[in-house]
Amino acid sequence: MISTELSSGAALADSRCDYARMLDDGGEPGPAAELMEQALELAPQWPAGWSQLADYRQKAGNGDGAVHALHRLLALDPQDMFGARLRLALLGAIAVPEQPPSRYVEALFDDYAGRFETALVEKLDYRVPEKLLALLLRTAGAGAEFSCAVDVGCGTGLFGLQIRSHATRLEGFDLSHNMLTKARDKAVYDRLTHADLSLPGDLCGLFSADLPAARADLVSAADVMIYLGNLENVFSLAATLAAPGGLFAFSVEEGFAAEGFSLAPSLRYVHSQAYVEALLDRTGFDVLDHQRTTIRKDGGKAVAGILFVAGRRAERV
Repeated sequence: MISTELSSGAALADSRCDYARMLDDGGEPGPAAELMEQALELAPQWPAGWSQLADYRQKAGNGDGAVHALHRLLALDPQDMFGARLRLALLGAIAVPEQPPSRYVEALFDDYAGRFETALVEKLDYRVPEKLLALLLRTAGAGAEFSCAVDVGCGTGLFGLQIRSHATRLEGFDLSHNMLTKARDKAVYDRLTHADLSLPGDLCGLFSADLPAARADLVSAADVMIYLGNLENVFSLAATLAAPGGLFAFSVEEGFAAEGFSLAPSLRYVHSQAYVEALLDRTGFDVLDHQRTTIRKDGGKAVAGILFVAGRRAERV
């Protein structure tokens, strides 16, 4: 059954949606789309229903129908909780957005928080936190200690668990309140705060009277860039956070687009090494080390990524 939050409010429409989902699960997206169309005749103002219809039409090979459903969805949900713009971009209907909608990312991880670690670590063999720590200590020295580490996009705190013994103070920031709750349960952060990394410095939530600029000798972002696209803003934020000589440790999924980043079918962004290194230089960082590695599995296949450790130059750019 569909959740109350995503219900149309009409019992018959919800029932047809449930049957449509069963058809799709059974490998029949075409009939599922037809049943979903009937549901939407009963509840035409239902955003979640238009999202489902777009998905079924796309699976059935009806790209034009999927585009129509996504435009209808976007008209009903301008905050774009369902990622309609990203999906339209994959269908070639619009240009690839430089950033995903914040509401989409927040809703995605609020929903995912309860099963995040089981799905990512146990099923997808996610090991970025451990690998990123190893690269960081290879660069800074095995006994490295950080007076203030700022973990941006901290999620449920998987990298926090890794870095805690090397940090006197550990701050975590994330867009998802539910992910922050999971991180708080680990009791490894000295401070956890809601933040939107797509916003400029005075609005993002990383800075305040008691959270000054240049306070961190380590800024970390494990598996964060895949939800940001254009990295100029987040790299600028990292540069503002980092003290001169501070380190910036992060991961990307590797891509090869001439533009530097592109949108994968997974609705995650991939970034080229050249793009990342050029942007680091422009925002005042020097690349100290990097490592190509598998960052997770997706559909049983290895996902290629790059881990970076960069150092903040003394001069401000």
